Amino acid sequence: MEKTKGINRAQFLAGAAALGVTAAVLPSGSAAAATGRHGLRHRGVVYTVGEGETPGTAWSAARMRRDIRVIRDELHADTVDVTGDGVERLTATAAEAAERGLHVWLQPTFGDIPQRDILEHMAECGRFAERLRRQGASVDFSVGCEFWLFVPGIVPGETVLERVENLLKGNFDPVQMQRRLDAFTAKAAAVGRSVFHGRLSYAAAQDDKVDWRLFDVIGIDCYSYFRHHADYVRELRRFLRWGKPLAITEFGTCTYKGAPQAGGMGWNVVDFDKGEIKGHLVRSEHTQAAYLVDVLSVFESMGLYAAMAFEFVTPDAPHRADNPRKDLDMASYSITKTIKNRPDDPRSGWHWEPKEAFHALARQYGRAACAGHSQ
Repeated sequence: MEKTKGINRAQFLAGAAALGVTAAVLPSGSAAAATGRHGLRHRGVVYTVGEGETPGTAWSAARMRRDIRVIRDELHADTVDVTGDGVERLTATAAEAAERGLHVWLQPTFGDIPQRDILEHMAECGRFAERLRRQGASVDFSVGCEFWLFVPGIVPGETVLERVENLLKGNFDPVQMQRRLDAFTAKAAAVGRSVFHGRLSYAAAQDDKVDWRLFDVIGIDCYSYFRHHADYVRELRRFLRWGKPLAITEFGTCTYKGAPQAGGMGWNVVDFDKGEIKGHLVRSEHTQAAYLVDVLSVFESMGLYAAMAFEFVTPDAPHRADNPRKDLDMASYSITKTIKNRPDDPRSGWHWEPKEAFHALARQYGRAACAGHSQ
């Protein structure tokens, strides 16, 4: 299988922020009552299977297997959102998660390749997800993530970065963009249906216009910040109008004071030419952990279908306790911190260590698991 071009999180979030987020104000009422249940059905974490940007962060099947065991046994998650590119990496990770008894949310995210290739890779992943489902695994299949950003031909630009630039500068026709987005989303849904016969979904930004009749589960990437829980509920309740399960396919924040207020642009504190943090940020694992627990409690109160924290590990954003300017982990959404054996060597080996966010989620997920077993 030919490897596809990897997309990093900074590029992804830049595009999401370009369109902005406008929260819809809906009638007040009980969100939990709207879904008919309390508590999340699935609690998990996003696990990205990209190739890595340096020799030292290249894909490792052995590392993946260890991580999946940790996600189940130490994080106490019951779900893994397997995303990224590379069919072999995606399917190997999904198979490992299923073998470990985890619910699999398989979401290939291919970008900067022709649309026909994206659909072909999507179909291959969907066929594998169907095999897992028929073997008795618990699987949802998502046809992708925010197509307007990743898929060429919807927004002008040959690459993600070019499309982001055109979005920021307004160099696109919104009507034409929506028409092209609708057309590709319909194609993707049709491909998904043709190969996978379980629950089908798609991951959209909160402000995206999607025909959710095409899917069984509504998937939303949520990076909002509000001071009051009621505002989160008002923003998310609009998706319940479709009468379908709602999954939070991503939620999280970065690791410095003030990051939650920056929402989906929290990563934008890095000078990528110099490889260092801009300004004078104050590292705060507590800030990240507190935000995750806070919004998770909202999702629990609404009785949503699933919530997956973004993300388990970000190898290309290493932590530097000795040099705050080089502590790229501050701009990372991961719940673990990457530690390189030789900080200045791109080929250096590395390991991860849990952040406060990891422990906070583990407590929440663990309590929920115990409560479920006691019922």
